[in-house]
Amino acid sequence: MKIISYNINGIRSGINKGLFHWVEDIQPDILCFQEIKAFPEQINTNILDNFGYYHYWYPSSKKKGYSGVGILCKEKPIHVEYGIGFDSIDQEGRVLRIDLKKISVISLYLPSGKNIKNRLSFKFHFMYQFFHHVKKIKKEFKNLIICGDYNICHKDKDIHDPIKNREVSGFLPEERKWMTHFLNLGFIDSFRNYVQESNHYSWWSYTHNARKNNKGWRIDYAMVSTSLIKKMKKAYLLPEIQYSDHCPAGLELEI
Repeated sequence: MKIISYNINGIRSGINKGLFHWVEDIQPDILCFQEIKAFPEQINTNILDNFGYYHYWYPSSKKKGYSGVGILCKEKPIHVEYGIGFDSIDQEGRVLRIDLKKISVISLYLPSGKNIKNRLSFKFHFMYQFFHHVKKIKKEFKNLIICGDYNICHKDKDIHDPIKNREVSGFLPEERKWMTHFLNLGFIDSFRNYVQESNHYSWWSYTHNARKNNKGWRIDYAMVSTSLIKKMKKAYLLPEIQYSDHCPAGLELEI
């Protein structure tokens, strides 16, 4: 089973650049999108039907062209869950879960705490509520995979300049501590299960030739329940795929 997570930063722009041709080429079993910035009726889903995908979308109801997540899957879900039950969070379309026969998969878009006034406090509110939401549902769903843009670099090796960015949201001590606690709920950072070296990133600023110079942040993850560790085969990043300022994060399992 191949699972891909991708913050597409505007799916309509990605489609215009050839995103769906890439999807057709790689044929993932599950594809989690974040930051779709569109409503389903604005996406040519007929193409996805032709590819054999069931597809589910959870756009922001707060404002147009903002946030939103989606999931494509080859297997029809038993159940689809939209949001976590908090209006202040769910109106931004940030959490979407599908339950299949053997696994459950969440597409997550955790808020950024930068640039906009009061967003850091909202980010911490989201982190607190999402942590307890996952803690609760993990009792019911043993084989849980949470893919997405966490907007947090966990370790020094996950960011190009850990000293300069130590006081920037996304690499704050409190955010990194939360990530450790989150993993301690019983998750594996799948990429780090296979790759320990630094200089592997999933997001680059559009400014100062950051991507060309590989001055990035690894903020996109496929977190896997420890119950699935023996099923994991490989995990990777795809920095050569450039439909967004993020790159896809991939995971393959024997399910």
